Amino acid sequence: MIFRRSLIRELTINAIGLFVVALAILFTNLVLRLLGRAASGRLDMEGLLPMLGFYALQYLHVLLAITLFLTVLLSLTRAYRDSEMIVWFSAGQPLVAWGRPILAFAAPFLAAIVALSLFLTPWSQQQRLQYEKQLESRDELSMLAPGLFREFKRVGLVVYIESINPFTGTIRNVFLQSIDKQPGETLSAQSAIVETLPNGDRFLVMSQGNRNVGTPGDADYQIVEFEQLGRRIEPAEAEIIEPTIRATPTLTLMRSDEAPETAELFWRFSIPIMALMLTLLALPLSYVNPRMGRSFNLLAAVFLYLIYSNSLNIVQSMIAQEKLSFWVGLLLPHGTAALLTVLLLHHRTQIYTFWRRPSATPPPPSAS
Repeated sequence: MIFRRSLIRELTINAIGLFVVALAILFTNLVLRLLGRAASGRLDMEGLLPMLGFYALQYLHVLLAITLFLTVLLSLTRAYRDSEMIVWFSAGQPLVAWGRPILAFAAPFLAAIVALSLFLTPWSQQQRLQYEKQLESRDELSMLAPGLFREFKRVGLVVYIESINPFTGTIRNVFLQSIDKQPGETLSAQSAIVETLPNGDRFLVMSQGNRNVGTPGDADYQIVEFEQLGRRIEPAEAEIIEPTIRATPTLTLMRSDEAPETAELFWRFSIPIMALMLTLLALPLSYVNPRMGRSFNLLAAVFLYLIYSNSLNIVQSMIAQEKLSFWVGLLLPHGTAALLTVLLLHHRTQIYTFWRRPSATPPPPSAS
């Protein structure tokens, strides 16, 4: 009981720390990517947080698998390094006895990975596509923010507004600059308001402003002052976003016989299996050999993880190209990982293995 409680307590503490660090790294990368899209005008700042949540949910199952693997590996490595494993071994706890509390600790992680990989990740992908479609269908004025220049590549305009009265809808100090029209056109007005005609057309009616057409310094440069000028607001045309295979529900993929759908189904089943195999592999990989340095096992574990994850990508592409079937694809990488786990556990639990035999001892001398 003491052995189980102490191990699970240490695993929990390490898992929380590793997950927080990994999640911070993931969010930092996602925020930088989304801010780049927002700066280029491809994403509204209002949609930054929802998009961040959708993207984070898509990578969460892989993040949990890595966290579980590193948690078990680092916890057992620390026990080897501090000679705690020797104490437990001498108390009658073999290496395989660590498997039961570790699997009990890993069970909630594995259940969450299964739910994320099979159901929540495709759902978040589908919701992200629908949300992007909603953002594309909004008109230009709904995406404006006071005090900021905003570029709209679809209509070829750079727009700036100073303020908007939320009660009357009056816009103060409007600036519009065409970026793809020849000759160039610039509009500025002290105020503007949006008017909707009975037929549904919408106009931005600007008051007390100037209209400049042409290149400054040319003979045909025109400056026109106006009392009122209306500019039609083109309705936004939402791009047709084709549903992707990653957004397809798992049950739909299971009813399909197409190779791309089968490859995606292989990936969704492979992540939970990989998480389980990595958890079991951490048992023999955590052994620390003082002659080879304290970090050698960590380097070996990272190397095996890279080989494992890359082999899944290779097998997935081969299934998509119809070079492998679904079941053969599952058996190759995961069966190899299971066989390697058994061999390494056998090596750590046996005194003599097939590559290390006891040396022959000479017979004792006979008494003369």
